Amino acid sequence: MLPLEIEEMNPPPKKQRWYQILYIQVIIAIIIGILLGNFFPSIGESMKPLGDAFIKLVKMIISPVIFLTVVTGIAEMNNMKTMGRVAGKAMVYFLTFSTLALAIGLLVANIAQPGHGLNIDPTTLQSTKVHEYVQKSHESSLTGFLMDIIPTTVMSPLTNGNILQTLFIAILFGVSLAMIGEKARPLINIFHDLSAPVFKMVSILMRAAPVGAFGAMAFTIGKYGIDSIGNLLYLILTFYISSVLFILIVLGAVARYNGFSIIKLVKYIKEELLLVLGTSSSEAALPTLMQKMENAGCKKSIVGLVVPTGYSFNLDGTNIYMTLAALFIAQACNIDLTLQQQVLLLLVAMLSSKGAAGVTGAGFITLAATLSVVPSVPVEGMALILGIDRFMSECRALTNLVGNACATIVVARWEKGLDSERLHEALK
Repeated sequence: MLPLEIEEMNPPPKKQRWYQILYIQVIIAIIIGILLGNFFPSIGESMKPLGDAFIKLVKMIISPVIFLTVVTGIAEMNNMKTMGRVAGKAMVYFLTFSTLALAIGLLVANIAQPGHGLNIDPTTLQSTKVHEYVQKSHESSLTGFLMDIIPTTVMSPLTNGNILQTLFIAILFGVSLAMIGEKARPLINIFHDLSAPVFKMVSILMRAAPVGAFGAMAFTIGKYGIDSIGNLLYLILTFYISSVLFILIVLGAVARYNGFSIIKLVKYIKEELLLVLGTSSSEAALPTLMQKMENAGCKKSIVGLVVPTGYSFNLDGTNIYMTLAALFIAQACNIDLTLQQQVLLLLVAMLSSKGAAGVTGAGFITLAATLSVVPSVPVEGMALILGIDRFMSECRALTNLVGNACATIVVARWEKGLDSERLHEALK
């Protein structure tokens, strides 16, 4: 058969027009949402169901994606020690960089002093909304978090959408299949076949991303208004700059050491980042992030373990925010924290940040948990940043997403589960 005939039988895929590209659609949707929320606040606020509906659609598919990815990945492993080693290395990475992020938040807060000069009396700060967050933080103790990993039934994680419960059941089931051996092969093949339509469903749902981003952004600007961030702009700016520097310098150094560029990685996951920016929830991008990490040459079993676990344990953006926000409140209330008090704050934040889900508002709850344990900073001071928390949650989620993508590639390389050629090809 002549090459021309082969080319006619298998024509190259048509290049997408600019308006057909998902991230362009999401950018346009975000801009329209901002304009609508700013000029027609009441209409913008009424767009909230669009954003909520999209996040519900994505959450609906997260558990099946994690379950199938983890089960098929672990079932293909010949040695269970490999799985334990991957999980162990991932947790060491998470702990190291989460702690580093907390320390950077403290350092930046001490240098920039974003709360200095506000001279606020903490006794004048009362907010029923803050009290609600404090109540939630008391309910989410470390013991409660660990107990919550164990689901009520084997099937309940697939219906309640709890990421860690789904991961727990998927690991148990995957290990069981691997231990059975060849007898489990027919069932493993069924799961492999089932993965294709589930991921196709993800791509179908992602077509609604511009609508979800539009609704969420229109609501945020319509309800809180661009003007509401003016008086606290310095804190927001400090947080965004800290997060960008963390990505470029800290994660950039890690990426360079492991043979890839953090800037190219950010460009590679730009659709997911824009989706997170629009919806203010990193969970919205979880299914497609897992797909992209596999396409970039990371072994399926490693992606299945590292990405979902990272959503609860590798929250770089949340950690920077927690120590920065805590010191902002202390500075605003003219409370001088000693070095020992700041170290205590860091240690408490290190514990309370573990298990914060990658959803809107989780960072605020963990901040409440931290301040409740550290009496030197008044928890009532959270009322100062309540109004702008929505604008900061987007940066938390974006930083968390980049951190998890970087962690997946690094752990895959450590485990020799990374196809470097596919990675460099994808990052081009």
